[in-house]
Amino acid sequence: MNDELTPLDPAYVTTTRIASGLGLLPFVIGAGVLDSAQVMPVGTFLVPVLLLYAFMAFVVPARKYRHWGYAMDADRLRVVRGYMFCRDTIVPFGRIQHIDVDQGPIDRRYDLATLTVHTAGNHNSTVALPGLLNADALAMREAIRAAIRQDVL
Repeated sequence: MNDELTPLDPAYVTTTRIASGLGLLPFVIGAGVLDSAQVMPVGTFLVPVLLLYAFMAFVVPARKYRHWGYAMDADRLRVVRGYMFCRDTIVPFGRIQHIDVDQGPIDRRYDLATLTVHTAGNHNSTVALPGLLNADALAMREAIRAAIRQDVL
């Protein structure tokens, strides 16, 4: 098998930063409200939350991007991810039951999509590959469908 992995689209970093920022925004607002109550010294709540916000919105997405990759052969999809805890998943096309291509509003703005393959079985029966250009995700879905059809015939 080819060990060369294809990286995700670089816009994945931006979309992950936006999603992380929006997800952490209620905590920043809550910390601001607690700080404005002046029960404790100013910044007791807001400063740590802002530091966590900056780390989660700027450092983590870049690390996630650098540690994701995929390879698609004629008969399998390989997805590798993880920094501290690495996961290398190989999905043979013959085990795939259905394929989804998903886009949220942020992904749609940057023309990205997530390819999700569902396989038979319980453990790791769903493998998602985010950060693909929408056209690439659709092309991968069609290539996998064509390979599955050939297995059936």
